[in-house]
Amino acid sequence: MIDNQYDYLIIGSGLAGMYCALQAAKKGPVALVTKRELNECNTRYAQGGISCVMSDINDQDTFDLHVQDTLIAGAGLCNEKIVDQIVSAGPEAIQNLIDLGVQFTRRSEIDEQSYDDESDQYNLGKEGGHCQRRILHAGDITGNEVIRALELACRANDQIEIYEEHHAIDLITTGKLGWGMEDNQTLGAYVLDTKKDQVKRFLSKSTILACGGAGKVYQYTTNPAVATGDGIAMAYRANADISNMEFFQFHPTCLYDHRINSFLISEAVRGEGAVLKVRRKGELVEFMQKYDERKSLAPRDIVARAIDRELKETGEKCVYLDISHHDEEFLQKRFPKIFGTCSKIGLNLATDPIPVVPAAHYCCGGVSTDIHGVTSIDRLYAIGETACTGLHGANRLASNSLLEALVMGGKAAEHATQRIQNISNSIIQIQNNAVDQWSHGKATDSDEQVVITHNWQEIRAFMWDFVGIFRTNMRLQRAKRRVRNIQHEITHYYWGFKITADIIELRNLATVAELIIDCAISRTESRGLHYNLDYPDTSEQAVDSHVRRY
Repeated sequence: MIDNQYDYLIIGSGLAGMYCALQAAKKGPVALVTKRELNECNTRYAQGGISCVMSDINDQDTFDLHVQDTLIAGAGLCNEKIVDQIVSAGPEAIQNLIDLGVQFTRRSEIDEQSYDDESDQYNLGKEGGHCQRRILHAGDITGNEVIRALELACRANDQIEIYEEHHAIDLITTGKLGWGMEDNQTLGAYVLDTKKDQVKRFLSKSTILACGGAGKVYQYTTNPAVATGDGIAMAYRANADISNMEFFQFHPTCLYDHRINSFLISEAVRGEGAVLKVRRKGELVEFMQKYDERKSLAPRDIVARAIDRELKETGEKCVYLDISHHDEEFLQKRFPKIFGTCSKIGLNLATDPIPVVPAAHYCCGGVSTDIHGVTSIDRLYAIGETACTGLHGANRLASNSLLEALVMGGKAAEHATQRIQNISNSIIQIQNNAVDQWSHGKATDSDEQVVITHNWQEIRAFMWDFVGIFRTNMRLQRAKRRVRNIQHEITHYYWGFKITADIIELRNLATVAELIIDCAISRTESRGLHYNLDYPDTSEQAVDSHVRRY
C-alpha cells in the first residue's frame, strides 16, 4: 500500500520551498512537508531584503558590479559562472514575486520629498559589501512579507498538499535499500507526523530539500528554533556530497539585551549610515577604520572579526551601532520593526546607540549542487540555505541568500519536471513496492529526555567556544572529540527509543556540527568566514572542501 505518492516531495517551507512548490504545481502534484507551521522558517525572519540589479531605478548599477561585489565578498571561492547566472536571473525572479503579491517598500513610504518620479519607484537599500543601492525590501520585515504572499498562494493551489507538523526523518534511497551506491536514487522520505505520533512514508519521483540553515548548532544565533540543519544531515546520511561547511557566517549585529533573544539588527541599518563604536575610557569611539577602508560597511566576516577583537581587547560585553544622525520620523518609517523592538527596552534609535554582538547567522556551505539544485544523488535536489551552489564562496554577500533561494527554487522545479518525464510508471511501481513501512521494532518510549537536553546544550556550547569566529587546531580537535562522544550517545538513544521530533533534531544538529568541524580541520588556511589562528594566511589556490559519508 502506498501512503503518499507525488511527483514532487518538497521538504521545507521557506522562500525556496514554497516558490519551488508553486512552480512545480504547474506540472504535477506536490507534497509540501514542513515540521512546524507553514510560515515558520528562516525566511520569515529576514529583515534586510533581496539584492537585485534594478537598472530602471538605479542606472548606475549593473550585473557586472553585482557579480564583482559577490566575488570580492566570497574571498576567491565563488563559482563565477553560478554567480553570473543567479545575478542575471534576479529581475525576472523579483517580478515573479511581485506578481504573487509581495509588496516591496516604495520611496514615498520613506520620504514623500525624496523622489520626483511619478511612477513611485521601489526604495533600494544598501548593505555591507555592496557598491550600489540594490536591496529591495519591505521595511525591515522583508522575509515576513515574502512568506505572507507565498503562503497565501500555496494554500490556494489545489495541486499542493500541505503537511504541517510533519518532521522528515530520513531519505529513502536505492543505496539504503541495498541496490548499490553506483546509481543511487532518492525515492522519497520517512516523515514523522508529530501530532499523531505516526511515521509515514512519502514516495515521489523527485525529492527537493529546502530545509533552511543550521544556526541552532551555535549557542548564540539569529536563527529561529527550526534551523537545525535537517536537510544537510539527511543528505549526508544518504551519501550526498557536502561542501564548505566551515564557512558559517556570524552576523555582526545581534541586539545585546537579555530581555530579547536572537533579535537581528539588519545590515541595512549600516547601509543607511549607522556607525559601529566601542566604549573606551568611558567614551564611544569608532573602530572599523582600523580594519577596513569601507569601515562599518565592510563585509560581514571582516566586521564580525573586528568586533570580536575589540571586545576581547576592551573587555566590554558589546559594541554599539549609532544611527542618531537620522531623525525619528525617518527611522520609524525605514525600520519599523527594529525601532519598535528597541523602544520596548527603552532605546530610541534617533538618540541612543544600539548594543550589539555577533551571532551565528548563515551557513554558506551545504549539499553540493549545480544551479538547478541537482545533487550527487539522482532525483534529489537541494535549494536555498540547504544547498551549496558556489554563489557565496567563503562569505555570503548581504541579501544574496533570498535571491539565490528564489532563483534556485524556480530552476529546481524546472529541472525536476524534465527529469520526471524520463521515469516510467512501471519503474516507480517496482521501486515503491520495495520500500517498507516504518517499523519501531522493539523500541520503547523514552523516559530520558534529559539526555537530549544535555547533549543539545553541550553541542551548542562547544561549537561556540571552539568552532566560532576564531579557531585553532587545538580547539577544533577538542570539538571533534566531544562531538564523537555525543554521536555515540545519540545513536544508542535513536535506535533504542521511539522516534520523536526532539531526537530527530538533535541527531541532525550533531551531524551538522561534525561536518563543520571536519571541514574546518581540513582547511589549512584562513579564508573568508574561516579564520584559524594557526594558519592566518590565505593560500594562493582557492579549493572547496568536500565531505561524503562513504
